[in-house]
Amino acid sequence: MSDEGISQPGTGYRKGPVLLRRGQIPEQTTDQRLLSKDGDADWVHGDPWRVMRIQSEFVEGFGALAELGPAMSVFGSARTKPGTPDYELAVEVGRLLVEKGYAVITGGGPGIMEAANKGASEAGGVSVGLGIELPFEQGMNQWVDLGVNFRYFFARKTMFVKYASGFVVLPGGFGTFDELFEALTLVQTHKVTEFSIVLVGADYWTPMLEWLRGPVLARGMISAADLDLVRVVDTAEEAVEIVVGRDLELRAAQVEALAELETAQDAAAGRVTDARDAS
Repeated sequence: MSDEGISQPGTGYRKGPVLLRRGQIPEQTTDQRLLSKDGDADWVHGDPWRVMRIQSEFVEGFGALAELGPAMSVFGSARTKPGTPDYELAVEVGRLLVEKGYAVITGGGPGIMEAANKGASEAGGVSVGLGIELPFEQGMNQWVDLGVNFRYFFARKTMFVKYASGFVVLPGGFGTFDELFEALTLVQTHKVTEFSIVLVGADYWTPMLEWLRGPVLARGMISAADLDLVRVVDTAEEAVEIVVGRDLELRAAQVEALAELETAQDAAAGRVTDARDAS
């Protein structure tokens, strides 16, 4: 998902449904204005539509993605260049996910996002891009088939989690770390179903995991079980096998739980009927 200051001249600056270019691009984003701490509370009274705008982002996102079907979110750097190993790896991830019957969700930008969308689109699957208003030009990459643009990061993040059955994370920077640790936190606190989070590229991710296993764990900031929430692999095949396998396990468990509930309800209904007959 990472959006790391990568300019894409000519693609345009998206502000909700509005496309702006050149001199029309504002100096501040909607998120910057919302989070500003300049002490001016006039917006509370002068901009009452802000809450409605936030609400509309959720409504539009839910409406666009509600019928998406099974999907996986793929995160990674916007800085990754076409033709590099990481880029080609992301293309393969996108292709394999589609072949397994999943749509692919990315941040819709360049780099890893573009690569995963490309792999999904070329494989004939649904390629989703969730764009964001940024203070530099970054439009939706050409491989996005279904794109939704957001003003607010928090609305966009909700869509990444709500409609994904797992996360595949390739090398990236701050934006990628943000999405990774948010997903880990949601799984750790059981705010979402415990789907898989897979890091691709052991050479890139191992130093971070060693830090987590070392001082972070030693000082009691996490538990040893938390380290099991993430897997590290080196190939697209391994990553897709893990996220898809875990999703199928969870689906089977849900079907089994539903069947047990229906059996219990039928048994309860039978007991009520027997009691009535006996009376």
